[in-house]
Amino acid sequence: MGLVTGLLGLPLAPVRGVVWLAQQIQEQAEEQFYDPARIRAELDAVDAARRAGELSEEECAEREDALIARMLAGRGRAG
Repeated sequence: MGLVTGLLGLPLAPVRGVVWLAQQIQEQAEEQFYDPARIRAELDAVDAARRAGELSEEECAEREDALIARMLAGRGRAG
């Protein structure tokens, strides 16, 4: 990068920093969202709520379907 290009791009440095930070936050959020261990824990919580009578079978099925779809989507992203 030349001196002139560096000087002209200097005012954009904060914007680049914010964009980079936003990308890092998004990557971390997606890692956690698609984490199989976290999804399994949520499935266990749904099962516990079913056994405790806190959720109906319909609600449990909907939540389990969404969690399984999320797990499959996470596997698709990794491969």
